[in-house]
Amino acid sequence: MNVSKIKIDVMKKIILFLIFCLGFLGFTIAQDAAPVAEKEAPKTKFARATFNSTKLINMQTTEIVSPGSLQFMISHHFSNIWDKEGGAKQSLSQFFGLNSGVAHTYLSFDYSPTAYMNLGIAAAGSGRYEGWAKFKLLRQQTGAKNIPVSIAFYSVANVNTVKDPDIDFAENRFAFANQLLVARKITPKLSLELIPTWLHFNTVPYGINNSNEVFSLGIGGKYKVKSKMNLTFEYTRQLNMFENIISKSGTILNYNPDLLSAGIEINTGGHQFQFYIGNTTDASIIDMLARNNNRIKNGNIAFGFTINRSMSLKKEKD
Repeated sequence: MNVSKIKIDVMKKIILFLIFCLGFLGFTIAQDAAPVAEKEAPKTKFARATFNSTKLINMQTTEIVSPGSLQFMISHHFSNIWDKEGGAKQSLSQFFGLNSGVAHTYLSFDYSPTAYMNLGIAAAGSGRYEGWAKFKLLRQQTGAKNIPVSIAFYSVANVNTVKDPDIDFAENRFAFANQLLVARKITPKLSLELIPTWLHFNTVPYGINNSNEVFSLGIGGKYKVKSKMNLTFEYTRQLNMFENIISKSGTILNYNPDLLSAGIEINTGGHQFQFYIGNTTDASIIDMLARNNNRIKNGNIAFGFTINRSMSLKKEKD
């Protein structure tokens, strides 16, 4: 047997074994040196389309138009469906309030300079004008942070420009409303909102039970029936200044503290249509939440509708 050949074969096996050992050792070291993959943080998921409009029916929602967009909105409240004094004949001749000649219209423009702020102006009917600001404070989300609700703050100033001999100072023409809007998307179909409101009148007629401050608490909701159709409702309760108010002339006034509305919302893509029924014919929430005279038990229910259209003012990129 060739001893040299045997030695060469042994040397080959030893070299191959050493190469294998070195390779295995290098692989092990590389594995140990590799950084441990960090656990991926959960992605933030925001609740979207909690509501489909900036207004639910008469009250505001936590939504605003997208940044750089301008929205035009027209809300129209007809007269009461039933004329209690005129009876069936008068109600029919007025086509249940739609042709009575008495209606209140609210025309508004609003713009969102950022994703968290909305500014608007409006003609509120009867010689009144309004300006407002809405701020988105929190967004409902899950993920890195769990926030169960969306919160917005809405503040509006109302000025009465009609000549009134009882108003001595310009500042007495102003009234204000502030709303904290707290909403939650409960399910993909159901959203609810809590609406506490504080109203301030710079001046009120002198009399018993009258107050410059009026408070109310409301609740509203949306239920998605189809992809472009929702059912909506609102209920608001006035908490003070509605019973046995004695005016400057000595007249005793009693307002209805309960404001109830229900409607249907339709999205056509370019426009948002809202049709509703409720116990108010007023255009501004100042009057709705402080001086509502309509009572459901007396048949004081009226039709109304809102149409809004938004358009982007941003320049399109080439």
